[in-house]
Amino acid sequence: MNQTLIPVILAGGKGERFWPLSRRKRPKQFLSLDGSGQSLLQTTGKRLLDLAGGWQDLWVITADLLAEGVREQLPNLPLSNLLVEPEGKDTAPAVAWATLKIAQIYGLDAVIGFFPADHWIGNQEAFVKTLQSATHVAATQEAIVTLGISPNYPATGYGYIQQGESKGEVDGFPVYRIHRFTEKPDRLTAESFLHTGGFSWNSGMFVFRAGVMLQELHTYVPEIISLLEDHEEKAYRELPKISIDYAVMEKTRLAYVLPADFGWDDLGDWNAIERLRKGETENVELARHVGLDTLNCLFYAQDEAEVIVTIGIEDLVVIRDGNVTLIAHKARTQEIKQVLKSLANDTQLGELL
Repeated sequence: MNQTLIPVILAGGKGERFWPLSRRKRPKQFLSLDGSGQSLLQTTGKRLLDLAGGWQDLWVITADLLAEGVREQLPNLPLSNLLVEPEGKDTAPAVAWATLKIAQIYGLDAVIGFFPADHWIGNQEAFVKTLQSATHVAATQEAIVTLGISPNYPATGYGYIQQGESKGEVDGFPVYRIHRFTEKPDRLTAESFLHTGGFSWNSGMFVFRAGVMLQELHTYVPEIISLLEDHEEKAYRELPKISIDYAVMEKTRLAYVLPADFGWDDLGDWNAIERLRKGETENVELARHVGLDTLNCLFYAQDEAEVIVTIGIEDLVVIRDGNVTLIAHKARTQEIKQVLKSLANDTQLGELL
């Protein structure tokens, strides 16, 4: 069986919780947020390039609105390896279409990995070793292997995976059947998961043979895969909007988890930037900031000439981009998406999205 990995980058997300820096045509994956000087998409491509063996076997799937930006950011990516969805229908149609296309070219035994374009990975060497083990499991078993991140605090913004039956080890990495998924638990539940042990964060990264995923898609969401087989992207208007977790992963009996520890963050909102870039100072200052009695805040300004001045504030996020200023309590940054819904309904402010 083929144990070469064909990585697919999922690059169609909006990154709304990074508004106002993230906009419709400049989503989170096009931004440099981790201090590397490269966009998250470029960093993800670079991270996967060696595993792919070069650009010829690296794929990206994105939205029609973002395709031009992807081509600009990844100029070495073959045009034939860029799949453009006519409209966003969440991850199940994206995974189904990309798997179908890759199976047509590489065969049903091709091992495919799916990776969000906007994650941060701390240890590249450990990441590669983990994926090599996951690839081996997927190549040799009927398995859809999810990379589970070892949790180090009771996060309520991540999904959790509970380990089930042990399936041995591969190169020192334990492998388990997945017992169950829990989506974004409350604080007490998350704390109990950490106390109990045997739980991982759901990274959204998974590896499988093309034939295995196509088989499970036919079993659990035939209405998606059958339409794509007949009409490919022309079927998108008729496809349901559903994630791959709900469509397949929470139903299949072939779900495995490989717990991993390579330094990971999904960069879900502005608080993630504080986690990555917090130093020994009282605040995270990605802008020119002058403050008095200002504690545990994050400041960002797109224009280096702008100055943010604060007096007597605490636990706030202050973001300046163009003609928009966002001021939010750090505990409520997840609610930015609600504000954007209001903007979308305002004929005068909709252009700010």
